[in-house]
Amino acid sequence: MTIPRARITGTGSALPDRVLTNEDLERMVETSDDWIMTRTGIKERRIAAVGEYTSTFATAAARRALEMAGIEPAQLDLIICGTVTPDFPFPSTACIVQQNLGATGAAAFDISAACSGFLYGLSIAEKFIRTKAATHVLVLGAEVLSRVVDWTDRNTCCLFGDGAGAVVLSAQEGSSGILSAHIYSDGNHWDLLHQPGAGGRNPATQQLVDSRQIFIRMQGNEVFKLAVRAMEEAAHAALSANGYTVADLDFFIPHQANRRIIDAIGKRLRLSREKLFTNVERYGNTSSASIPIALDEANRLGLLKREALVLLDAFGGGLTWASVLMRW
Repeated sequence: MTIPRARITGTGSALPDRVLTNEDLERMVETSDDWIMTRTGIKERRIAAVGEYTSTFATAAARRALEMAGIEPAQLDLIICGTVTPDFPFPSTACIVQQNLGATGAAAFDISAACSGFLYGLSIAEKFIRTKAATHVLVLGAEVLSRVVDWTDRNTCCLFGDGAGAVVLSAQEGSSGILSAHIYSDGNHWDLLHQPGAGGRNPATQQLVDSRQIFIRMQGNEVFKLAVRAMEEAAHAALSANGYTVADLDFFIPHQANRRIIDAIGKRLRLSREKLFTNVERYGNTSSASIPIALDEANRLGLLKREALVLLDAFGGGLTWASVLMRW
């Protein structure tokens, strides 16, 4: 019996029009372009306007991915959206995207794995396709992190941006497609990167708002150390599971958290600069959206050649981390 591969047949991304530069931030909080660039490598980020939501960008990215894949929304069997900033606690943003697309035949749900959400989604989608439970799956990473950023905290407000990325995975025979997906978590460190409210533990109250617990909290130095180690291990796990080494890689797209993390991983893997894709300087950390946005950008620039060995690698709150190796 032939087991189909899950191959990316279309990519798409969508970003807000508004650009928030480091110079803009200098007028909002005690910081400077030099301070931000030295610590993060981020020059600017995109910020959603009033009336724009996670589903806004997810839907636009999905339409572009579907157009490239030549797939009609009605052909989708499943929609998975990785996000920590959904339109509502429920229903899922995936269901709203389903309505917007008119994908009436698809099942739809969100997953919460922070910056690893898109790769978690790829892992789930790949299993559906390999077991022939689905033929076409839309996987999204979408965020409006500007709504949960404390704009008075210079240590975090400079990091995050908004946007969405999408891929269509289709069942196909041949050598191209996802070779393996690897997902991990360690709940012992959940408090290093989290949003305290407003959930069941800390429900929405005026006191919660006044104490600024509705915003992201992060212990940056601890997250940095754990992220670099975990992403290195996840990269080696994906390569060794398929009999490859770093030398075999054609392209590496890591989560765009900040430039220091990306450079540290590249150095640990001894990866040549031309194989490492980054756009964090223009978009900041868009959490689950960062890898699919980068993937779409690299794809549309013609950087991903047929049969190229491509590695995706992410780390996020939870703590979670993941890697996906594929033949393009």
